[in-house]
Amino acid sequence: MSGVSLAVTPRTDADGTSISPAATKPPQKQPFPYNQKKQNRSLVGGILGSLRVIELQLVAFIIVFSVSGLVPLLDLVFPAFTSAYLLLLSRWVFPSRGSTSSGSPEIFMGSKLFRFYEVLGTTIGLFLPLAYVLGGFARGDDRAVRSATPHLFLLSFQILTENIVCGLSLFSPPVRALVPFLYTARRIFVITDWVKDVWTNQTLPLNAQVKDIAWFWFGRSLAVANLVYFSTNMFGFLIPKFLPGAFEKYFRERDEVHAKTVEEKRSAAINKSQTTDKKSD
Repeated sequence: MSGVSLAVTPRTDADGTSISPAATKPPQKQPFPYNQKKQNRSLVGGILGSLRVIELQLVAFIIVFSVSGLVPLLDLVFPAFTSAYLLLLSRWVFPSRGSTSSGSPEIFMGSKLFRFYEVLGTTIGLFLPLAYVLGGFARGDDRAVRSATPHLFLLSFQILTENIVCGLSLFSPPVRALVPFLYTARRIFVITDWVKDVWTNQTLPLNAQVKDIAWFWFGRSLAVANLVYFSTNMFGFLIPKFLPGAFEKYFRERDEVHAKTVEEKRSAAINKSQTTDKKSD
């Protein structure tokens, strides 16, 4: 938006009157690179502005884990392949209709109960696993850190990707809806490995203290809670409600744009025929 405004303002402020096409061609070529750079900077600024500081800190925190070798290679490359796939979909399969000029509207408008459901999911999926990983570092429990870090890594990229995709009108509703779907589908497998690890590969010593027992069952309960929550989220919300709503919204907007285009062509044809009739008279 700022690039268009900057491109228009200098031409209208020059003399306050309309300028002929011959006079506008040279000025259009000169400021275009400058305006393009300003537009690119505005786009980058919009992306960075949509990212909250806590999310950037979380990504930096998880990157430290990935560099430390705590995240498997498949989970490291998954965000890159997912981003490339979403870009291909947004370009060739579900292009944006450009119906919004500032941000993208929400696909699903939830109630207060749904907001509580989101807060619960954030607590179970993000804050408690983060505390579990930090506690594992403090206790020297490498197995706990290694089992929970892949889930945190993928969830962090999911949060960032959702913010970027939902903050730009470049991406259509189906593409925006596929972000949580793809990441949640992958994380269910990761959480399943987490549950398997804490329930089958970790055992308590016979003379374990109370704090060790509490820590042991906290890890088990947290893994099961994440598996239950995100499985419910996938099969109870994303598939039956969120994805169909996104596709319905997209195809409804497409039909509206198509109908508007047909109406404009029809009006143009009628006006052209009327002009021809007047000239013939």
